[in-house]
Amino acid sequence: MALLEFFSGLVGWIYFLCWSASFYPQAILNYRRKSTSGTTVDFPLINCLGFLAYLVSNATFYYSPVIREQYAARHHGLSPTVAFNDISFAAHGLLLSIVTTSQYWPSLWGFRPSPGNRPSRFILGIAFGCVVGVVAVSLVVAAAPPGNPQWSWCALDVVYAISYVKLVVTLVKYTPQVMTNYRNKSTRGWSIWQILLDFGGGVLSCAQQAIDSYLQHDWSGITGNPVKFALGNASMVYDVIFMTQHYVLYPDPAGKSSERDALLPTVEDHRRLD
Repeated sequence: MALLEFFSGLVGWIYFLCWSASFYPQAILNYRRKSTSGTTVDFPLINCLGFLAYLVSNATFYYSPVIREQYAARHHGLSPTVAFNDISFAAHGLLLSIVTTSQYWPSLWGFRPSPGNRPSRFILGIAFGCVVGVVAVSLVVAAAPPGNPQWSWCALDVVYAISYVKLVVTLVKYTPQVMTNYRNKSTRGWSIWQILLDFGGGVLSCAQQAIDSYLQHDWSGITGNPVKFALGNASMVYDVIFMTQHYVLYPDPAGKSSERDALLPTVEDHRRLD
């Protein structure tokens, strides 16, 4: 059991590193190309909302004694399967999403204007709906009479509502980019490295939660925190779609070479550093 606990912690930090590293290739690629062409602002913009919700819900599950007590009452006395690396990942993801979103304002970075700089009505509608949903649940909880958290409305339900924002965002955030690649018949401008890292992180995230649930001899570790489990699976489905687009449907050797060159320092960069 001690070995499994160590392995769970190790897997958690490895998936944290994979998912955290996945934020850098796109931002670096945009910077090197001085353009966001081939991509849309929808993905990083809605990611800001998703990771803000993920940060708040994870921090609350981890630090709030009230929420942890209510969770235990509803899930057979067990603790939430949220680790500190989940909080670190959420905070890091929020920061990098803000940085990448800022790249779609050409005046800030000196980039060339691109068609995808304006957010779609679809993504703006999703964001608005998520906020309305959280507010609605908060009002219901505020109006509900005090009761046993095992079956009554309580603060835990507000945290669940916030966590579901991240799930909703993950389910839809890739859709505009999938459609953009389909219309362009190309993945040029969209970094495949972020997808490969994200896929590896998704596999390890699901593995960590399965190990933790096994150690507790109760699979409510998954049913009690469905967002974390669903995040890994939903992301992997989209990752497979992007890998299929990149390697099978729209293969572009020149595009792969340009991304590699854009991510690696050039001779001129080394000269400037010298």
